[in-house]
Amino acid sequence: MAKKGNRIKIKLKSTKSGHCYYTTKNRINTQDKIKITKFDPTIKKHVEYEESKIKNKK
Repeated sequence: MAKKGNRIKIKLKSTKSGHCYYTTKNRINTQDKIKITKFDPTIKKHVEYEESKIKNKK
């Protein structure tokens, strides 16, 4: 049986618009939610992005 990895998929959502980035994070080293400043191409400025979960489609 395969071992479950430490990395999980997350979505970084803009606080100013609906733009999102998708990435992974290590659940062991980074247990808190991520807040990071990135470029938002919809408003053409750097804004803060917050972590949110990805909804699974079933």
